[in-house]
Amino acid sequence: MIATTHDTRQRQQQPTPEGEATSMPVSAADEERNVPVILLARSHLIHRDYLKKASDSKKASSLKQVNSSKQASSHQNPAQSSVLKQKALVDSHDSNGLDLHSGEGSVKKAPGYFDPTCLTESLAVEAAVAIVINGIHYAVLMASPSELEYLALGFLFSEGLIERSQHLLDWEVTQITSASDMQAFSPNDADKSPTLEQLQQQLQDYDAYVVELTLNQRSHQRIQAQRRQLAGRTGCGMCGMTGLSQALPDLSQYQKPITNRPELDYLLSMRQQIDAAQTTHQLTGAVHAAATLYQGQLYIFEDVGRHNALDKLIGWQLRQQAEIDCVVMTSRLSIELVQKAVRSKLPWLVGMSAPTSTAVRVAQRYGLGLAGFLRDNRVTYYSE
Repeated sequence: MIATTHDTRQRQQQPTPEGEATSMPVSAADEERNVPVILLARSHLIHRDYLKKASDSKKASSLKQVNSSKQASSHQNPAQSSVLKQKALVDSHDSNGLDLHSGEGSVKKAPGYFDPTCLTESLAVEAAVAIVINGIHYAVLMASPSELEYLALGFLFSEGLIERSQHLLDWEVTQITSASDMQAFSPNDADKSPTLEQLQQQLQDYDAYVVELTLNQRSHQRIQAQRRQLAGRTGCGMCGMTGLSQALPDLSQYQKPITNRPELDYLLSMRQQIDAAQTTHQLTGAVHAAATLYQGQLYIFEDVGRHNALDKLIGWQLRQQAEIDCVVMTSRLSIELVQKAVRSKLPWLVGMSAPTSTAVRVAQRYGLGLAGFLRDNRVTYYSE
């Protein structure tokens, strides 16, 4: 297996840990170009207010949650951000080991302790998104609850359940805000059905959405043959598959020649634009992004799951019928991302971190251009 690394500029940064995106400074030339950016997938955010010792620059050693209040309503648009504020105390003890907490939400002053200042930290929301297709409960994804129609469409296509966007006839997104809503959307199983009180308790800890999809009859038959049995965890793109043939599909029908690889300068420019536009990651440090340049504009989709971010981009691409040259991921490139890219006939998939060995082999077999380590003014091409 041969990989070619291109590094034509002087390095200015240290390597970034796998899965993280390090911001790169925007040059004056880039500012003059004023590249338009369209941010289509802005994740829900939670803001936490912390009380912090002003005299202590060390990292907090412990957190104690003392108050939380959720601001959401049943008529809220699921594609818009909701804000939840929570307060916590940072640093339970001072330098002398004295307990600084005295009752809920209060601080008892101790020697060397200054009046605390209030800081705000944003957290990315991780929600359970149930995919219901023609009345069949197909899968549950842990995802950022934004652009869910694109997520659903891209998920269906990358799973091989639909062949074109026209197979999706209708969809409806519902935010679950009450126990009765949750019960109404739960599969009918009298022996295992939780009580309304139990459901209400669950909703105190979880954000939940249901995406109801209506597909044509031909696609409905595929669903019955390929129904998932488990929830898809945030970092898992294959959870719930019940057989190896599902997890390791034959993608020969999507095979194509590898196109000309994107130039390093082009990729570095994309990286710089992504770093500047990935606002949710800058606020939370907890989301991945999938991005592409289309007609001179950057389209970027963020999600707590890297495979969800790619599904959102694929769903947008299908809906817009957009022809794109390459997709840049802020994460590593694992096999499920390569499979989705092959099915979508993407010319190139580029990661800011490393690909896996299986991802490289599958990409080479089916003609997907693959590159990784887009950082430090270099990139490694795994497809020629």
